[in-house]
Amino acid sequence: MKPDTRLGMALKSALLGASLMTLIACETVQTTQGGVVGVNREQKMAVAPEAIEHAAREQYGQLIAQEGQKGTLNRNAAQVSRVRAVAGRIISQVAAFRPDARNWAWEVNVLTSPEVNAWCMPGGKMAVYTGLLEKLQVTDDELAAVMGHEIAHALREHARERASEQMVAGGFISVGAALLGLGEIGQQGAQYAYMGLIGLPNSRKHETEADRVGIELAARAGYDPRAAITLWQKMGQVGGGQPPKFLSTHPSQSDRLSDLTAYSQRVMPLYEQAKRTR
Repeated sequence: MKPDTRLGMALKSALLGASLMTLIACETVQTTQGGVVGVNREQKMAVAPEAIEHAAREQYGQLIAQEGQKGTLNRNAAQVSRVRAVAGRIISQVAAFRPDARNWAWEVNVLTSPEVNAWCMPGGKMAVYTGLLEKLQVTDDELAAVMGHEIAHALREHARERASEQMVAGGFISVGAALLGLGEIGQQGAQYAYMGLIGLPNSRKHETEADRVGIELAARAGYDPRAAITLWQKMGQVGGGQPPKFLSTHPSQSDRLSDLTAYSQRVMPLYEQAKRTR
């Protein structure tokens, strides 16, 4: 065997070993309690939570500073007051899924933009776009459904889970392509295959989890969980055509509405109880 051949095989073995060590180093966690909706899926994490939260804080700080410079940050006092009031009630219920989230440095801002959007970064940094409020004319119950959904993503640490999946998958795809001599084209094909078979379905799974946890948070806060159904009906009207289900990172409209209908009924007793105590 030639020296360069032995060196190549040794390098490939080392790369494979490093990827295997990354997989072994994955921590299996349950980021939240299951709640009434029963979200009990265990998650494998290869990225430290501190790394994700640090990156989120930096990105959020930069974005908020930019919006402030543009004059698009919290321009309408009434909208800001409304959004923060709804968010506050939802945040007060997060301990039902993870008690440590009560101590997050929560922050909620309203950004002036025609985009129909809202999000919650890891660690509780949130934004709601005026396009969501104005184009959909959301009720407080529907706004609670949106914010519960986005907060659920943060509680379940879906961003950290996606980063972990990409880290592990990237290592194995690179090593596999090298071992099989696939080259750049083959490696790109492997990446597409990963996204089609694993990446996108996992994203749809995250969306379903966020829907279910979100409506329970809303119900516990005294907001009608059935509003999630009307919210996504409005979203469908604004969004126009959808990509085929197997290429989408979101559940199909019919699947989502069916699931929300079933799970909103499951949490109705929480909503009725919250109404009586308010």
